[in-house]
Amino acid sequence: MQKRKLGTNGLEVSALGLGCMGMNFSFPPYPDRKEMISLIRSAVEKGVTFFDTSLQRVHS
Repeated sequence: MQKRKLGTNGLEVSALGLGCMGMNFSFPPYPDRKEMISLIRSAVEKGVTFFDTSLQRVHS
């Protein structure tokens, strides 16, 4: 897995990341918890170290 420097403190993360917002915050149908855990574990096994867990708040 290729790596990328993140910021200026020497932190390196995988070039590919996994967006996680829809895993615990979404509209129905909600994702299966066991499937999401399996997906994260599979990503780690493949060398993914960048997980985007940010939650964007939408204001109306």
